[in-house]
Amino acid sequence: MVRPHLPSLYGLACRLVGDRAEDAVQECLVKAYRSFDQLRDREAAGGWLRRILVNLVRDEARHEARQAEEVPVEQVDETYSLYRKIADEDPLPYSDSLHLDFLSCFTVPDVWAVLDRLPAHYRTPLVLVHMYGVPTKEVATALELPDGTLLSQLHRGRKLFERELWNYAVEHDLLTEREGALP
Repeated sequence: MVRPHLPSLYGLACRLVGDRAEDAVQECLVKAYRSFDQLRDREAAGGWLRRILVNLVRDEARHEARQAEEVPVEQVDETYSLYRKIADEDPLPYSDSLHLDFLSCFTVPDVWAVLDRLPAHYRTPLVLVHMYGVPTKEVATALELPDGTLLSQLHRGRKLFERELWNYAVEHDLLTEREGALP
């Protein structure tokens, strides 16, 4: 019953916890085995297993959140705006493609590496909503968060992701070839 769902569980775990994916899936399966009597419909096993995995990740994220340093949104907005970083505080003409030019510097593995840098309490909602297309209300329910809290985490997570994209680009020298291409 579980075997057909293992690839998607592992893929989701990779997106949510990175290198700890195998452990997360194993823990999910152990928890599912222990609570197998709660599964009412065998056809719904995939969703049931995903829910267990998300709950495990949520619990871990809560634990990490207690230890993570929070950054006020105002500080993130003022200090790490992608446009300001690229513009380096010099006045540049407005460009709708500025972000697109910047994003073209990254490969898919680069984006996942940047996501892995984020604290789990920001990464989990970002992955579920933006990568898997899960509706925000469903994510809020799964993570046992009020809708407003989830939306706040998504906003802060996107801002932190933006900052980490910039830092990653600088660390990996992805912008040197783009300097002449920016407006």
